[in-house]
Amino acid sequence: MKRTAGKLADGREIIYFDDSPDAPPRVAVDTRDLPRTRPLSEVRRDPLTGEWVAMAAHRQTRTYKPPADLCPLCPSTPDMPTEVPEADYDVVVFENRFPSFAPDVPELPSTVDGMPMVARAAGRGRCEVVCFTSDHTTSFGSLPVSRVRTVVDAWADRTTALNAVPGVEQVFPFENRGEEIGVTLHHPHGQIYGYPFVTPRTERMLAVAADHLSAHGTHLMGDVLAAERAAGARVVGSSEHWTAYVPAAARWPVEVHVVPHRQVPDLPALTAAERDDFAHLYLSVLHRLDALYQRPLPYIAAWHQAPARVGRDLAWLHLEVFSVLRTADKLKYLAGSESGMGVWVNDATPEQIAERLRG
Repeated sequence: MKRTAGKLADGREIIYFDDSPDAPPRVAVDTRDLPRTRPLSEVRRDPLTGEWVAMAAHRQTRTYKPPADLCPLCPSTPDMPTEVPEADYDVVVFENRFPSFAPDVPELPSTVDGMPMVARAAGRGRCEVVCFTSDHTTSFGSLPVSRVRTVVDAWADRTTALNAVPGVEQVFPFENRGEEIGVTLHHPHGQIYGYPFVTPRTERMLAVAADHLSAHGTHLMGDVLAAERAAGARVVGSSEHWTAYVPAAARWPVEVHVVPHRQVPDLPALTAAERDDFAHLYLSVLHRLDALYQRPLPYIAAWHQAPARVGRDLAWLHLEVFSVLRTADKLKYLAGSESGMGVWVNDATPEQIAERLRG
């Protein structure tokens, strides 16, 4: 892989990750006349739950479902400069022009007016866009193994870099696919968030893992993985270094966890062999997901990594892929129980989901 860093017209960083070390130089200049962005992100703590809520009103003006010939993630042409100045690319990462979190947001009062119980802070962090290919019409599941491997290296590179950004507490690479998920740009891409706090889901998982370690002396995810592999009923696919399975308490109508056999805190800790192996298994999983309803499956692919500074001995890297599609033409809506109380009701058992995916 070849890595080349540069700057866009408004000062944002852009980084090219080429499949081959012999790729041509990335020297194209962003010719657009762009003003520097001034994000106004902030976070407020919910006094009833203790959870942070991010607010980024400037994102209301972000690009929304442009036609293919105006896609800002495609390579630039003489008549259409985009976010990527080059005429072609393999994988590219750049700072989001409409970030939920940013490194240079202004200071704010420490509480909300008249409510000392509601803590408030600048939404300092970093948000990046990851374009998986220059081909607007393809998908992650259609990429060659070699390209998926480059993407993994890019995720690992950015995790290391964002973990070192002052104020960033957790790095979250993810992909949203499909309009049913809320995607507004159809070019194959994902994002990486550098949060200024440890997310509620991760805090909860680390607390449960700590309790399990104290009670049993073993890693919780390791015990879950061993049990899933032994039972086999929910396993969708496996390889030398990874296993993909539907979790025994799956929340979503389609949900698969892809877990390394070795306890590692995050993507940078994976060996070259583990990264190669993941690329093969993950493509197999995505092919099964698209075959489930004989249509492109809308999904979210979310990497669970250790926070930058806490819980790294408890975390076990894994990828969670899930979909809101419960049949070929019906969505799973998060209604009263899920949205109001956080209690999930699934319309299928994990064993049924796994059997359909294996088939």
